[in-house]
Amino acid sequence: MDGSQAPAKVKTSLEDGVGVITLNDPGTLNAAGLELMAELTAAFDDFAYGDKARAIVITGEGRGFCSGANLSGGGGTGRGSPAGKANSALIGTFNPFVAAVRKSPKPLVAAVNGVAAGVGVSIALAADLAVAAESAYFLLAFRRIGLVPDGGATWMLPRLVGKARAMELMLLGEKLPAKTAAEWGLINRCVPDAELKDAAMQYARALAEGPASLGLTRNLVWDALDSSFVEQLEAEAYGQGAAQLTADAAEGVAAFVQKRPAKFTGR
Repeated sequence: MDGSQAPAKVKTSLEDGVGVITLNDPGTLNAAGLELMAELTAAFDDFAYGDKARAIVITGEGRGFCSGANLSGGGGTGRGSPAGKANSALIGTFNPFVAAVRKSPKPLVAAVNGVAAGVGVSIALAADLAVAAESAYFLLAFRRIGLVPDGGATWMLPRLVGKARAMELMLLGEKLPAKTAAEWGLINRCVPDAELKDAAMQYARALAEGPASLGLTRNLVWDALDSSFVEQLEAEAYGQGAAQLTADAAEGVAAFVQKRPAKFTGR
């Protein structure tokens, strides 16, 4: 044994206040095994709750964004059947990660560079803004292995594209090209492959330059998908009170009065 360590399955970088998280197992099209998910969770927590980044981008290395759960390579817990492995992995690994992204204090952008399948679709849709390369596609082919969509897909898809299209994607298990995904409102933009990083970073830099209230806003919007109108009015009032206490709110008011662009710090 040479003692060398295996390459990290997740890479991180910091660009203009944007924490970039790159799934880095291109040989499997970035299939989500337990090792990759542990590294992804650690990278997300570092950027979401630390002071390094004010916005986050999640993308993939190579031809895939994330090809789904890797049940044969560490995506389960050793139970005999794929269904058993899937259930354990969901409860212990995937669900906690998607739930953490759902409650992120900082806005996220998904840059879908290739296939997003299975739980990879859920990871992409858990972001606040999503841009995909023209060659990318979304696939929920659980019917082929006798399982059900997971990672929050059955909650997110009907809310994003409506019941009819959600049923079509999940019951038929056919590929949804990125261009159609944009037309359906599943993602924000579909761009030429060579422009993906620039398009995602354009979104992310705008978020990173914004006030701390953007984190409150993204959580209000996610909460609204489950709230009544009256509940949401109360949530907005609470959020407004929290936003008013930030340094960025004071700067925004001062900049407005002084007729100059605001310089937000994310605090």
